[in-house]
Order: sequence, then C-alpha cells, then structure tokens
Amino acid sequence: MRVEREMMRGAGPVAVLKLLADGPMYGYQLGEALTRRSEGVLDMGQGTLYPMLYNLEAKGLVESFLQDGPSAEGGRERKYYRLTEKGKKRLATDMAQWTRVAKAMAGLGVIGAEPARLAAAGGPAATVQGGAQ
Repeated sequence: MRVEREMMRGAGPVAVLKLLADGPMYGYQLGEALTRRSEGVLDMGQGTLYPMLYNLEAKGLVESFLQDGPSAEGGRERKYYRLTEKGKKRLATDMAQWTRVAKAMAGLGVIGAEPARLAAAGGPAATVQGGAQ
C-alpha cells in the first residue's frame, strides 16, 4: 500500500537521503531501492522521484555527477546522486525528528499493535475507521 501524497512529501526526502548515506545511486536504482526496502510503501514513480531529487539538489543536500554504469548493464552513462555535507547534517536532523514523531505516535497508539487490537475488538479504532461514532 502506497502512502498518500502529503505523507510522501515528508517521508520521501528523508528516505532518499538515508539511501544515499550508503553511497551514490542513480535515479532508477534509488526508486527500486525505495520500493524494495519499504516493502512498496514508499514506491514512487519517476514523476515524483526526479522532481524530488532536483529539489534536494537545489537545496544543496545532494549533488549529481555523470558516471558510466556497470559494464554488465551496458556501461552507458548515468546521472548519480550523492549526499553533500549539508545533506548529511540534514539527514541527522530529520532522523532525530522522525524518531521523536514515531515515539509520540506509538505513545498515542497510532503505530504499533494497539490500533490493530482495538479494531479487531470493535473499539475506537474500528469506530473511527468505519465512520460511525
């Protein structure tokens, strides 16, 4: 299940920065890694990913460079992206913020086992999701 556009605006950039923390990647490779490592939740098409990369580059968080791809894949030139020092700092800040948000949401029962348990029992989560009060 993919996430809604508004959630993707917050999650997408930090996910891309995190992937680039492991080393340079080209656009298609980033898209595939996002899909695979998020089990499809952060799956985004080229129409979302590339504008996001251009935006991150304009902010100085990533930089691009041209390099020949692996010879096993035809060796054609590709545009790779890597984190800048500013991007590394932003990633650290964003990760700390996401950790605080996740902890707060868990405390509220929004994430974790609590919402599923309440829904199964016909409790408040089921009522809100079902639309009845």
